[in-house]
Amino acid sequence: MEKPFAITLDPGSSLANHTGSWRTSRPVYLDRLPPCNKQCPAGEDIQGWLFHAESGDYESAWRHLTKDNPFPAIMGRVCYHTCEGACNRGQLDAPVGINSVEHFLGDEALKQGWKLTPPATESGKHVLVVGAGPSGMSAAYHLRRLGHSVTLYEAGPLLGGMMRFGIPKYRLPRDILEAEMQRVVDLGVTVKLNSKVDNILTTMTEGKFDAAFLAVGAHIGKRATIPAGDAAKIIDAISLLRSMEGEDKPLLGRRVVVYGGGNTAIDVARTAKRMGAEPLIVYRRTREKMPAHDFELEEALQEGIMVKWLSTIKQAHESSLTIEKMALDSKGFPQPTGEFETIEADSLVLALGQDVDLGLLEGVPGLKVIDGVVEVGANMMTGHPGIFAGGDMVPAERNVTVGIGHGKQAARHIDGWLRGEQYFPPVQREVATFEKLNTWYYADAPKTVRPMLDIIRRQSTFDEVQGGLDESNALFEARRCLSCGNCFECDNCYGVCPDNAVIKLGPGKRFEFNYDYCKGCGMCVAECPCGAIKMEAEEI
Repeated sequence: MEKPFAITLDPGSSLANHTGSWRTSRPVYLDRLPPCNKQCPAGEDIQGWLFHAESGDYESAWRHLTKDNPFPAIMGRVCYHTCEGACNRGQLDAPVGINSVEHFLGDEALKQGWKLTPPATESGKHVLVVGAGPSGMSAAYHLRRLGHSVTLYEAGPLLGGMMRFGIPKYRLPRDILEAEMQRVVDLGVTVKLNSKVDNILTTMTEGKFDAAFLAVGAHIGKRATIPAGDAAKIIDAISLLRSMEGEDKPLLGRRVVVYGGGNTAIDVARTAKRMGAEPLIVYRRTREKMPAHDFELEEALQEGIMVKWLSTIKQAHESSLTIEKMALDSKGFPQPTGEFETIEADSLVLALGQDVDLGLLEGVPGLKVIDGVVEVGANMMTGHPGIFAGGDMVPAERNVTVGIGHGKQAARHIDGWLRGEQYFPPVQREVATFEKLNTWYYADAPKTVRPMLDIIRRQSTFDEVQGGLDESNALFEARRCLSCGNCFECDNCYGVCPDNAVIKLGPGKRFEFNYDYCKGCGMCVAECPCGAIKMEAEEI
């Protein structure tokens, strides 16, 4: 009897063993860029350190994290975690608590006494860093890791810059700040406190520095033209927050009005509340237009702080303020109404923004200052060779995370410049957007929320407001990561391939395709949970 056709096929023929000849497109493994990584201003490989954390290897996670950012305990408290807003998991249930896991890793490192890795070799080059805030300390760290000698000049008496003098203790405990600052110093950074640089060129010449990174913080509070009587008590927000670090606390009185709508205004009002005052924030626009982060405002409202919207201060008296009501025009902009009221106030705190003292740059050839900030190129170098700048000194959003990122970028460009080379940042990969994932394979896992200090203690003490996760919660939260764009060896492609064209290479080595067998059906792409495979057209 004649055998069925399929059985009588010659096993060595192209139809039997080389179905790849049917293909018009082929699957290709790739590593896409996770959206959290792309969003991080500090340039952290978030998915990379979460991978170690979810296996319980916290030290490896911390070491992976600190390749980019030496301050995880600080960042776990003060970063505005925009990475979580970009997290694909947020479209399933809630974003991964990236910031809370970073908080845990930072605290675990301090608890266990983990140290940063010193440089393997010394370059023989000496770099000056001006300013011991987030950007300056980040640059000092990365420059040391690259083998350069670093001397850091700080005008103030303590390390930390605006992390210390602009962020209240209830958000950033000082023992945490000091521990992570000291860990950088322990790498061999020479620190000169109470040492203001009056002229950068003179300091560089006298110190025989090969390059400099300028990271002076925005410590000068902006003033407003508010008519005021001689007895009116008006202070700027940065001066108030700075004075909280000393022994002599400011005397604000009971009725404190804070003028402004940014995060600094919120910090000042919450600080005044803890000092026993009854603060009121006056802001000229609506809540929707307030530049302060919504969670900060919400915490302030919970603590009993009042906000007077659509209002401006027209005049300050000894114990009162004259307020003009505003109204939105057809385009949504606030306009004066001519309606006035008087509110009682013992002191007025101006939180209208900050400027940088650029006196050290006077007479530097080629250097340009536009609108109070220094113009830098893509390599973060100013118009004067060998002088780089970042943080509050350059045009960018002013926050700790951005400053840390600037320090890292500048260090890499300075390293290249000192070696007579040009540093080129890695080419960004294609982003792993939500539609590239197959989320059917992921189980529901509600986000773990960090505990908050009870409201009574929040109103009356400077104890830390937000607690951290314990180990079990941190492990659970890390495991909520979807590994967007990067293979985690789930074996889906291996299991669904109808042609056995997927080859397992062993644990940690992922897979490869045997294109002699693959007919390009695309099932592996459709069933890959994390979007680590794509189809490419065959070349004709």
